[in-house]
Formats: sequence, C-alpha cells, structure tokens
Amino acid sequence: MKQADKENLIIRAKSIKLILMDCDGVLTDGKIILLPCGEEIKNFHVLDGQGISLAKNAGLKIGVISGRRSKVLTSRCEELKIDFLLDKIDNKLSAYNNLINQLNLNNSQVAFIGDDLPDLPVMQKVGLAIAVKTSVKELKAVANLVTKRKGGKGAVREAIEFILKAQGNWEKTIAKYL
Repeated sequence: MKQADKENLIIRAKSIKLILMDCDGVLTDGKIILLPCGEEIKNFHVLDGQGISLAKNAGLKIGVISGRRSKVLTSRCEELKIDFLLDKIDNKLSAYNNLINQLNLNNSQVAFIGDDLPDLPVMQKVGLAIAVKTSVKELKAVANLVTKRKGGKGAVREAIEFILKAQGNWEKTIAKYL
C-alpha cells in the first residue's frame, strides 16, 4: 500500500463513530447449517467478539445490518451488547440511511464491513468501506480497506483494531489486559 493511501485510510478511520457490518460472510464464514427441526447453526469467531467489546469500550457504537433473520444472530448480538441489529432487511441502504439520520451522523462517521453484493450500496456511501478477504470482487473494488483475514475468521477484529489504532485508542483500550 502506498504511503498516501495509508494516510488517507487513517484520516478516514479517525472520524468513525459507528461500525456497521453484515453477518453471514463477515461475522461468520458464510456457512449456514440448517437442522431438521428448522433451527440453524452459525460459527462466530471469538476474536471478532472481543474486537466488538474493545470497540464498545472505546466508545464506538456497533451495529449489524443483515438480510436474514436468525435466532442465532439475535442471541450473539445480545451477548455482545451490540447497539443496533437490523435484520431481515431487503434494502440495506434504506436501513442505513434511516439509522444514521436517527443517530444524527454523517457518512464520514460510519464504517461498514461487508462481503457480498447486497452490501455494495452501503459500502459506496460510508466514510470507511471495509471488505473482508473473502468478499466478492465488486466489493473489493469499492473498498477502502480489504482485510487480510477471512470473514468469520477474525476479519471484524482486524478492522476494529485498525480503527482503534488510527484513533489513538488501541493502547488505552487494551491496557487492562497488559
């Protein structure tokens, strides 16, 4: 990455107050196991959960915008005390616009982590667009940052670390662990 590009990313990350993300393919590896009883199983990575906790401790708001409704996702969001869960959303851009208007934020204050085409309209608006390594090429083309980690394998944590370090909050946020 060129130095000018890295500096631009850091400038973008410094403004972030809200981190939004998709679920399937971002918080998970994209696999959904459907059981005969109708329940589903998803795998979440503990690094991502810890990253979300660190972001919240640093004062950032966290939200999920998902096209699917899932008891598993609802439970994970409650466990992590995620601020906003917008699920079964057909139009992520409309949901995004409603949320930032409600919170009185502008696009430059929002990061979005996505992986697939339904995330594209939001990725094109936010101040910091992040695609996980396993994203489709169309998302990678508009992303400001592509993670080295795959979705469901710590990509959210990687993105959060980048934002917290750019904001100068990383050392303070992890101090209780050192």
